[in-house]
Amino acid sequence: MANEADPCACELGDVMPYIGHGREVRAGHVDSYLSAALPGGHGDQSSDRGLIIVQDIYGWRLPNTRFIADWLAGEGYTCIVPDFFLGKEPWGPHHDWSTFQEWRKDKQPTNIAKEIDAAMDYLKTECGVQRIGVLGFCWGGLAVHHLLLTNSELRAGVACYGIIREEEHRYALKNPVLYIFGEMDTFIPLDMVHSLEKRLAAECQVDVHVKVFPGQTHGFVHRKHEDISPADEQHIKEARADLLAWLNKYV
Repeated sequence: MANEADPCACELGDVMPYIGHGREVRAGHVDSYLSAALPGGHGDQSSDRGLIIVQDIYGWRLPNTRFIADWLAGEGYTCIVPDFFLGKEPWGPHHDWSTFQEWRKDKQPTNIAKEIDAAMDYLKTECGVQRIGVLGFCWGGLAVHHLLLTNSELRAGVACYGIIREEEHRYALKNPVLYIFGEMDTFIPLDMVHSLEKRLAAECQVDVHVKVFPGQTHGFVHRKHEDISPADEQHIKEARADLLAWLNKYV
């Protein structure tokens, strides 16, 4: 059960009452959620754009993540959300935060290359995708950073509130990445964000952008209701518009 004396720093937030318009498929060795690009979306002229969405700690079946996949499918991207935990139990509100480090030992966001390859192969062979980007939230945001250090086939990335610590030591990205953070994120202090920005400016030779949204908390892009308040709604919609514009520009 949850430990009230040591609350989770990555709160679940608002779970959408959302079923999803896509379907579950098997991409190589990985169960995945697939949402096909819809006619009329950006890039519909060739239907060759795909997007891998990397889950947060709450897993690939979180309705909010599937909502994002379906939204981006409506913008012309065939989206796949793989189960990067490979059937292992995702984090949940009932877990005790003091056990988090033990829980994540076999769920490292820096060790998902095989699952990414399986998703890319599925998009190419089963969906006719030729250009692929990657979007990640929280746990997946860190994954995006590491993927773009080595995988030049991923044309662009968007990392939403990924914890990129100073000890990572690697910032020479292969392709453009947009980093999105919330000003009031207690999980990722602003000094960590500023350090990331400085290191990227010093070492990265491709286009990168770090954007901090005023008053926003961890998970705001996909785990907060848009209508929670007028100010929050503005920032949530702006962040989603920014990530879509970034993908449209580079994928």
